[in-house]
Amino acid sequence: MTTTTPAPVHFKIVIDAADPHAQADFWAAALHYEVEDNAALIEQLLAAGALPGAATVEFHGRPAFRDLVAVRHPDDPYDPRSGTGLGRRLLFQRVPEPKTVKNRLHLDLHPGDGRRAGEVERLTGLGASVLREVKEPSGQWVVMADPEGNEFCVH
Repeated sequence: MTTTTPAPVHFKIVIDAADPHAQADFWAAALHYEVEDNAALIEQLLAAGALPGAATVEFHGRPAFRDLVAVRHPDDPYDPRSGTGLGRRLLFQRVPEPKTVKNRLHLDLHPGDGRRAGEVERLTGLGASVLREVKEPSGQWVVMADPEGNEFCVH
């Protein structure tokens, strides 16, 4: 009897945001990712009448969706027709309500041995803030917040 292993499930992490484009710029810089360029897809949708102009903005000199934008790992594949990443991605979507409580999910960044302090300084320069430093028997890390207050850790 032959059994096949199911293909892994593709996923992206979606983060609610007041300003998805500013968040995409922060996280692209923080992770050394690329902001996805969906201009070709948007232009096709506009030309076909499938997307109203009010659903778009100009972002980095090209058309972008007004309420969502993603960043992707630069080495991962992407669909050149849509600009959509096919690997590691963060998608930022506009929501009307502000963040009010602690995240139930967060990113842990691992810059490498001996690089935590420099990375915290770099991220602070990008607009993040230090919330607290943690020193426990199991390890040390810095809890930070992105420009919209979403917590993440630097190990």
